[in-house]
This record gives sequence, structure tokens and C-alpha cells, in this order.
Amino acid sequence: MQGKTFEEVLERFRTIPFHEDFDIIVAIANGGVVPAAILNQRLDIEIQLLKINLRDSTQKPKYDSPRLIAPIDFEFKNKRILLVEDRVKTGASLTLAVALLQGAKFIKTFAVNGNADYALYNEDCFKFPWIL
Repeated sequence: MQGKTFEEVLERFRTIPFHEDFDIIVAIANGGVVPAAILNQRLDIEIQLLKINLRDSTQKPKYDSPRLIAPIDFEFKNKRILLVEDRVKTGASLTLAVALLQGAKFIKTFAVNGNADYALYNEDCFKFPWIL
């Protein structure tokens, strides 16, 4: 699997244009946590976690479809949300997250790699430089 340097990825985080203002960053945990933290540094917006899981630590599916594994414990009604994931392959986790966040003013999706409203890359899988 090919890789990218941390500096190369950070440059994309620094320069991606956002066309909306957001009230809150919602990270799909666990993969969205690091990208959300980087976006927080740029946008200075609070981060909340949406605990959805599909895969185990070796990236093998644990369930047939993504599941909410902890209650939503933050206010999202009428908020403008930037929903953050690391990698979007099928979009199943994003689809579940959007359904769970019904009542938001709007939701825009962000992925480091994959198909989203905002994506740093949309190419073959690569190892993220923050993964040990």
C-alpha cells in the first residue's frame, strides 16, 4: 500500500477551500478523530464524537453494517455540521451518521480519502501518515 508524507497531507488540510461556515465538527470515531483534530486547528470549531463502528483494529468487518455503539451525547439540532471520516469506501458509515443527525441545519461530509463533499484525496487506499 502506498503512503503519503504527513507534510503532504497537512498541506491539503491547509489549502482545501470550504464554501460554508460550520458550527460543529462531528468526527466519526475512531477514524475521523485525527482528521477532525487537524480541522479544529484550522477552523477553530468544537469537535464532538459520533461513535459508529463497522471494522475491527485489523480493518476486517465486525458487523454486517455500521452500528452506533454509544449514545449521541451532544446537541446537533439546527447546527451546521462538518461530518469527518478518514476513509470513505462504501459510504455506509456516512449514510448512517447523516440519518442519526437528522434535525441538523445542514451536514457536509469530509474525508481524507474517498467520496465526500470535501475530500483531500479520492484515490486508491493509502496508509495515513498518523497510523502507527
